[in-house]
Amino acid sequence: MTKMTKVAVIGSGNIGTDLMRKIQRIGGRVEIAALVGVDPASEGLALARQSGVSAVSDGIEGLIALPEFQDVEYVFDATSAGAHARHDSLLRLHGKRIIDLTPAAIGPFCVPVVNGEAHRDAPNVNMVTCGGQATTPIVAAVNQVAKVRYAEIVASISSRSAGPGTRANIDEFTQTTARALEMVGGAERGKAIIVLNPAEPPLIMRDTVYCLSDPADPEQIRRSVREMVWRVAAYVPGYRLKQEILVEQIGAGGGLAIPGVGPFVGMKTSVFLEVEGAGDFLPKYAGNLDIMTSAALAVVERMIEGARA
Repeated sequence: MTKMTKVAVIGSGNIGTDLMRKIQRIGGRVEIAALVGVDPASEGLALARQSGVSAVSDGIEGLIALPEFQDVEYVFDATSAGAHARHDSLLRLHGKRIIDLTPAAIGPFCVPVVNGEAHRDAPNVNMVTCGGQATTPIVAAVNQVAKVRYAEIVASISSRSAGPGTRANIDEFTQTTARALEMVGGAERGKAIIVLNPAEPPLIMRDTVYCLSDPADPEQIRRSVREMVWRVAAYVPGYRLKQEILVEQIGAGGGLAIPGVGPFVGMKTSVFLEVEGAGDFLPKYAGNLDIMTSAALAVVERMIEGARA
């Protein structure tokens, strides 16, 4: 029989609860031992108790005190950037490997389809942001064909899917995502914008990616982007193109400029994405939850494979 790998999730809000439900639904080689929060009355902890998962309501100290903590190999942190630094220091003392779903970025940025293999042995990996997981692969796909000089993304999510942790991390979201576009996606300069859309009924997560790159064959760029979308959809089934990829050649006097650099000559690629959630916790409009938790599980699967190789 396949040996199950035990994990714990810190954070009983939207992301942490979605991750718990996803682990329970998918199964595979990962088994959740505990969900950790600080509010005994939270819905996430109530769901954990109902499903037989240890529900810890006194934070990381309560997790460390659990008898089953010694068997936990990986800990997902779905709290906040501010809390993660303390969690990281305590968990490393106990030899636990950490998957950070906050924008803290203590460990290296990890986007499974782009650099997941490179960080299989890292003690702490950062899952960037929901917008970063959705858009960094597209920037990387364009960069594989033509050097991306500037990348700008706009991530629009339903305000219903943004819990207190997400709202507290808005500033870190924009900074972390922009850095990932550069460090992982390969763009020379990156910019990120997040929109919390209050529309009713709630809208599915949408992401727009603009890349300004060196001259290249437009069809090669489209082919690279389509292949990347297919690879992301292998672990996030609701990830898809919303409309056809637009690739334009911008000549001298074309009116475009790279912020802080000046006039641009080359290719402008526009990619419009939609991310539908699996509905593990919040309804399917919450693709921002699904892409984060699915990516985090994909990274742990790679880590487990590396450890058993």
